Amino acid sequence: MSNRTVMVTGASMGIGRACAERLDRAGWNVIGASRRGTSSGAWHSLTMDVDDDSSVAQGIASVVHDHGRLDALVTCAGWGLAGAAEQTSTEVAKAQLETNFWGTVRCVHDVLPTFREQGGGRIVMIGSIGGVIGLPFQAFYSASKFALEGYAEALAYEVAPYNVHVTLVEPGNFKTDFTKSRRMVNVPSTDPYAAARDRAISKMERDELNGADPASVAVTVERVLNAKRAPRRVSAGKMNERAGLFAKRVLPYRVFESSIRGSLGV
Repeated sequence: MSNRTVMVTGASMGIGRACAERLDRAGWNVIGASRRGTSSGAWHSLTMDVDDDSSVAQGIASVVHDHGRLDALVTCAGWGLAGAAEQTSTEVAKAQLETNFWGTVRCVHDVLPTFREQGGGRIVMIGSIGGVIGLPFQAFYSASKFALEGYAEALAYEVAPYNVHVTLVEPGNFKTDFTKSRRMVNVPSTDPYAAARDRAISKMERDELNGADPASVAVTVERVLNAKRAPRRVSAGKMNERAGLFAKRVLPYRVFESSIRGSLGV
């Protein structure tokens, strides 16, 4: 396994860092990429901004040049935005999708030629349960993760003939720096959404601070990378959160929405 090379984006903190650490211990040759670079000496650090076309192109080209091949890509880079959809400017909403969706697209776009030429590769995208169940007062975060769902599913059909496998990992709430680094939408002095927004965000932050250890997502990612048949989707986190994915598939939408309101804080 020591000759396999994986790039992990967003490796400076949270789920990305947990994945880089886990895969490094498992013997992978890990390149941990992030906008600020990583401080760990346990793996190769790469300063790369997924919001920038040139940065991604140069970063991935350097990995292939320096290591001879790239066997897997794990996309963890992302951030959260909270606030009422009506009060979110187009500029801020675009910034949310720029990192969470287009950042992944850039990385995938630039690794695919290498994967095809070398006869295969694995792509693991860190999505979210919020990419299957819309999160109130996180509309554009959910939109970015819903977009990943459609992109990954369509992409998987296109690249399967080249032995490239695509998997979405859908985490629930995890205790990471994600909560502290979340950006809040500016609100007007008279705010009709104040009570509902504050209630939902308070519930969300409590759930995150009491969330599971991000190391469990890393275990899931490692399992996916080692699987003979990579799953298209796999959830991670507490069972009561993951049960919502099943409930949405099988329950009438009115019943589902009624049953889940409390867990969403609305």
